[in-house]
Amino acid sequence: MTTPPVFATFGCRLNAYETEAMRELGADAGLEGAVVVNTCAVTAEAVRSAKQRIRKLRRENPEARLIVTGCAAQTEPDTFAGMEEVDLVLGNLAKMQPDTWQDLAGNNFIGETEKIRIDDIMAATETAGHLIDGFGTRARAYVQVQNGCDHRCTFCIIPYGRGNSRSVPAGVVVEQIRRLVDKGFNEVVLTGVDLTSWGADLPATPRLGDLVQRILRLVPDLPRLRISSIDSIEADEALIDAIASESRLMPHLHLSLQAGDNMILKRMKRRHSREDAISFCEDIRRARPDIVFGADIIAGFPTETDEMFENSLKLVEECGLTWLHVFPFSARTGTPAARMPAVNGTIIKERAARLRAAGVAQVQAHLAAQIGKTHNILTENPHMGRTEGFTEVTFSEPQEVGKILRARITSHNNEQLTTG
Repeated sequence: MTTPPVFATFGCRLNAYETEAMRELGADAGLEGAVVVNTCAVTAEAVRSAKQRIRKLRRENPEARLIVTGCAAQTEPDTFAGMEEVDLVLGNLAKMQPDTWQDLAGNNFIGETEKIRIDDIMAATETAGHLIDGFGTRARAYVQVQNGCDHRCTFCIIPYGRGNSRSVPAGVVVEQIRRLVDKGFNEVVLTGVDLTSWGADLPATPRLGDLVQRILRLVPDLPRLRISSIDSIEADEALIDAIASESRLMPHLHLSLQAGDNMILKRMKRRHSREDAISFCEDIRRARPDIVFGADIIAGFPTETDEMFENSLKLVEECGLTWLHVFPFSARTGTPAARMPAVNGTIIKERAARLRAAGVAQVQAHLAAQIGKTHNILTENPHMGRTEGFTEVTFSEPQEVGKILRARITSHNNEQLTTG
């Protein structure tokens, strides 16, 4: 009797994409009797949660080979190798190689002599070659176009887990999206670690806007294209033009803002000012009035005073942000911010709570403003879909999954819009 492998994922959408790639690679190799945990390194809490899940999975699968991979495995392999539950720590490069999974299926290189298999991530020059056609819901597919990051924000450990920025060539991306459209997907989301750096390592150094416009031009049957988190200061003119003029490019941008105070931004080694962020949001909103913004904001970065925090809090309204991802500052060993004077932990939690409360208020205002409007909604399951601005909508009657329907919003339940 065969025992199919078990996979657990932490962190970003790219990690989830790569888990599906590993699942396919493992299946192709005939992998059995394994548990694979794909970790995230973005916060200390993410690492703690991964360790907790590893212990639980070991209890549930006492005979399985337990493999830990992902960004936290890449940045702190000894942490996981020191766990008695773990058989192998696998780096971010090795996890995407077919040979790795063939070796695992053949019971090679797991043993006392090789518990850690980590390559030099900074030597990586290509993105993962294994493409997943259709990862996501039956309605929406995710396409990895970029990996790694060339920036060195003082709080961020991710470049040391992902390596430097590298891009998937535009032709490869277009061909994959064509296949997805042929399979019936009505929406494609472009994903990456630092999406706006796409193209810098390719011949002629194209920009993300060039890729977006090329996709929309060469895949005319794609109804909806969406881009994930971007660095607003790196948004190129072609991308801004596409946002303003291309109705098939969805009016939803998640911005990597991190803070709203200029001194904190400088200490974070960010590349924008609060004025840049506000100006960007104002300009985009004028060009695309239905745009909906989300943003990442860190609460309690080292040296953050009450006044500095208030600047971040005010940014929520000044930029017109709706969907907030609030991160209480988490010191990551090896980053410059970990050596800066820390803010009291209780204060960090209080500031994070205030930011989240501001986000809740913005969501309520957004939901209320949609009542009476008609939206094009992509159905994710029989009872829920999303607007072009990525707001969830519930249906009074079951709907066919993967279709785009036009419906009038009648109310909301504080978290979702409702129709009928």
